[in-house]
Amino acid sequence: MAANAPDDLQYTQDHEWLRRSGDSDEVTIGITDFAQEQVGDVVYLELPAPGSALTAGEPFGEIESAKTVAELFAPISGELIEANAELEDRPELVNESPYGDGWIVRVRCSDPSELDTLMDAAAYLAQLPED
Repeated sequence: MAANAPDDLQYTQDHEWLRRSGDSDEVTIGITDFAQEQVGDVVYLELPAPGSALTAGEPFGEIESAKTVAELFAPISGELIEANAELEDRPELVNESPYGDGWIVRVRCSDPSELDTLMDAAAYLAQLPED
C-alpha cells in the first residue's frame, strides 16, 4: 500500500508531521502513515510533561509496539503545551488515525523559522523507499 501524506502538513526525514495552527507559533506533531506502518501496532507511548523544552533533532519520547521501541525526535524547538492524553488508554489511535485523533503532542515553537526547513508532502513522499 502506498503511504499517504496530506498536502496541508509539513514533514521530517524522521517520519513526523506538523500541522501549524493558523498563523500562530503552535504546531501539532504526530507520526506519518508510513511510520505507523513500519512501527506496527502501537502499544505504549512515553511522552514528556507539558512545559518540557524540546530541542530540534533531539529525542523527546518513545513509541513502543509489539515489534520495536523507537525514539520520537523533535522536529522543532519549543515548549510542549500538551501531550495527547487519549493515547494513554488508546495508543492504537496512532495506527488508526495518524493524521487525526492519533496526534502525539502540541508544541509552541521557539524559532518559527525552523518550520522553513521541513518538507512538503511531495518532497516527503519522494524520499520514501520504494515498495
